[in-house]
Amino acid sequence: MKKQILTAAILLMGMFSANNAMAHCEVPCGIYNDQLRVKMLYEHFTTIEKSMKQIEALGEEGDKNYNQIVRWVTTKEDHAKKVQHIVEQYFMHQRIKVKEPSDGAAYDKYIKQITLAHKLTVYAMKTKQTTDQQFIEKLRKTLAAFEDAYFSDDDKKHMEHHHDKE
Repeated sequence: MKKQILTAAILLMGMFSANNAMAHCEVPCGIYNDQLRVKMLYEHFTTIEKSMKQIEALGEEGDKNYNQIVRWVTTKEDHAKKVQHIVEQYFMHQRIKVKEPSDGAAYDKYIKQITLAHKLTVYAMKTKQTTDQQFIEKLRKTLAAFEDAYFSDDDKKHMEHHHDKE
């Protein structure tokens, strides 16, 4: 009986992990790579930006290729969702530790980090709603501010910064 339950549990885990390969566990596993997640966010911003530009360019053509427009809109939506997922699931749920107001400076840092993370999710939502490039710039500036609020000075010394467009 125990063997059957174990087999069923392994099968269920396999089904769910295949669909959520990008998800991060909430075990907690202790395996984190904050810098990688930040790099991924910048890459998603660049993909969203390119999608916006392609949507606008294709929309201006006389003989519109609606299939390609739909594909770029879908790409833009998918990458905006990935931004929200990383910020919420990884940073807000697991990495930014809840502090109490009585913790003084630690609480102030927590509020700053949570506020910037919230802004990132909202600006990602805005990129779903429009092709307005201002939200790409807001995402980049907000993530840069989040990096400053989140990483220690030692972390910053060892990081490669990707604030500029590639």
